[in-house]
This record gives sequence, C-alpha cells and structure tokens, in this order.
Amino acid sequence: MALQLRVFVPPHPLVQHWLGVARDGSTPSVLFRGAMKELGRWLTYEAAREWLPTVQTTVQTPLAPCAATFVNPEAPLAIVPILRAGLALVDGAQEVLPLASVYHVGYARNEETLEAVCYLNKLPERFEPGTRVLISEPMLATGGTIMAAMAALTERGIDPALVRIISIVTAPQALQKLADTYPHLNIYAACIDEGLDENGFIVPGLGDAGDRTFGTE
Repeated sequence: MALQLRVFVPPHPLVQHWLGVARDGSTPSVLFRGAMKELGRWLTYEAAREWLPTVQTTVQTPLAPCAATFVNPEAPLAIVPILRAGLALVDGAQEVLPLASVYHVGYARNEETLEAVCYLNKLPERFEPGTRVLISEPMLATGGTIMAAMAALTERGIDPALVRIISIVTAPQALQKLADTYPHLNIYAACIDEGLDENGFIVPGLGDAGDRTFGTE
C-alpha cells in the first residue's frame, strides 16, 4: 500500500480559539506569545497520541494492585524548534514532553530566491536509533525551510516515520513538497490556509510569527 502524508487539523475548540487570537492583527505581542504557547501545548498533545512509547507495569493503589501504563522514560525523544519562530511553540511543547531534549536549528529565507539559508545547527552528529522528533515550525509556507530541516535530520539518522511536525498555519505548496519526499510524515496543524501571495507569505496567515512573538519588525 502506498504511503501518504497525513495532516491532522484537530477540531478542538481551544485550538481554534487560540488560532483566532494569533491571527488577529491587533493582538499585542505579549498575548500573541501566550497564544503560541497554548497552541504549542495542544498541538503537541494531539501529536503525542499513539506516538510516545509506553511501558506496562503494576502499581499498588491504596486498596489493591493495579495495571498501569507509563511513558517510557528511557526512549529517546527530541524537540527541534526552527528558529526563530519555532521557539514560540517550545514552552507549550515542553510542558507535554518534559523529558525531551531540545536541539535548535536556525534558517533565514533568501527573499529573492525564497531558499532557506542555515545559520545555526545544534543537532547531534548522529541521533540514537529510534529517536522520536517533534519539529516546531509555526508556518509551513513555501516549504523551503522545513525541507532543509528534514534533510538535516535524516542525514543524522532520524527516521521520517518517527517525526511529528506541529505548525499553526500551513500552505498546500509546503505540504505537497513534504508529501513528495517524506510520505511517512505526520503533521499537526491548527489550519490549512488558502495558499501564498506573490511574496511567498501564507494567506490569510497570521503575519510574521517571529516578529509578532518577539515584538520586532
């Protein structure tokens, strides 16, 4: 059976609420950061379903022994925020995945070619076998940045089938690029938007997530 990229848009009212807050151009930076943290939390919660490895054991309740399931604390797990905007989702993601290591990568977009240029790479030379990776990237627009990040991860031993991407708004162009190269992927997004404008920005989108998070222009 052919593999196909899967994009999940959770119908949770809290995801839709915080998406609305983030989209509103009048939302101040401090509230925008709070919205991004909440979106990072809820999207990570959804992404963790049937993804985190567990162990079965028995605990003693105040009354009797009982079967129990725990997240395996020894299973390698990593969060990879794509700087700078990806940092906005990390606090929420870490509250769901407190045992995960965090590795940073940074890309800047060449506004003429729309290609992603790497300026920071803190990934290990080789990940442990079986490492699960959560990528935080608020906007999947042209697909250049996420494709570069995926290439860097796979070069270091990450299996795309173990990767989850959380994103706020996505465009069909980026999703198609990912589907063509990484059909194993699972993406959790608050919304799939209409497309891109002539400058490669998502429409209707939410503006520049990095600038709005950190109060810069």
